[in-house]
Amino acid sequence: MNAFDIIGPIMIGPSSSHTAGACRIGNYARAVLGEEPMNVTIRFSGSFRTTYKGHGTDKALIGGLLGFNTDDIRIRDSLDIIKKDKRDFQIVEEDIELAHPNTVLITMKKKNGDVVSLQGASIGGGNIAITKINDVDVYINGLYDAIIVGHKDIPGMIYQITKVLFEQNININSLSLHRTKKHGDAVVIIEVDNKVDKSIETHLLNIANVTNVSILSALR
Repeated sequence: MNAFDIIGPIMIGPSSSHTAGACRIGNYARAVLGEEPMNVTIRFSGSFRTTYKGHGTDKALIGGLLGFNTDDIRIRDSLDIIKKDKRDFQIVEEDIELAHPNTVLITMKKKNGDVVSLQGASIGGGNIAITKINDVDVYINGLYDAIIVGHKDIPGMIYQITKVLFEQNININSLSLHRTKKHGDAVVIIEVDNKVDKSIETHLLNIANVTNVSILSALR
């Protein structure tokens, strides 16, 4: 653990775990959705469930969904902003079995009706762990830029995806594959050393049987 893990990031307080971490989870959920969130259900679990009002966790998380960084003063008014925009959102207080104490499950609906979900935990000092995307178990800590590619679980997909990264001179730091079942839906998470340009999405979406692509910037 280094000094920044203890001090936490530059942020709107009061808590690096309950505000900065929550804001970052919201940022990731927005990136995975890939568009402006208009219909959102937030399920707070554990200590998030019992203390979110006092610590402003709801304001921070919604601020992240709105695209605010941890030090953006608009976080203080995020509830008013989302109400003024007449966005449909609700907060549910319900524990998630076997989850980290500071866990939230965010369910969002896209304009085309598709539902996207993300579960994450704030693990201290503003650090986070994304543990589920669309009910698929994953692990993303936000230390590196990450490319998330949803696809059908068929032979050759990893080769085609990594071939695109090679052609774009992107160096892979780590790669993990997660799937719901054999030959079902799968997600590959690739952490990379490069700063990733959004144009990579087009190249990856041109691969047959790739269903969606999200680019997640490292938490800097």
